[in-house]
Amino acid sequence: MRLALDTNRYVDMCRGNAQVIANVAQAEMVLVPFAVLAELRAGFLVGNQAKSNERALQRFLAKPGVDILFASETTTVHYAQLYRQLREQGTPIPTNLLWIAALCAEHRLTLYSRDEHFAHLPQLDRLD
Repeated sequence: MRLALDTNRYVDMCRGNAQVIANVAQAEMVLVPFAVLAELRAGFLVGNQAKSNERALQRFLAKPGVDILFASETTTVHYAQLYRQLREQGTPIPTNLLWIAALCAEHRLTLYSRDEHFAHLPQLDRLD
């Protein structure tokens, strides 16, 4: 399985959640969407362990099978379609989550997240 790792699951992994660690270890590939990377780094900078958190993130990103996932022009098409769907449903979600969802839709990834906002997008393959 190819996993897109959400911010909350990265944090769970760093806190030693055995199930999350196992799921990440079993994944064929783990992709960290750019929006997740930005959220993590923003959190690091307002916390009191910024340097150690950044070092841990760098070690994780350097592992084989882990990569950063950036948006492309095609991603913007998926973003727009999901945005319209959510608006028509009356269930908008935060912008960063929409970018994550668009990347998952574009690349047919399994989204690994605890965030219930993604439940409004049943077409996404999710691992809770």
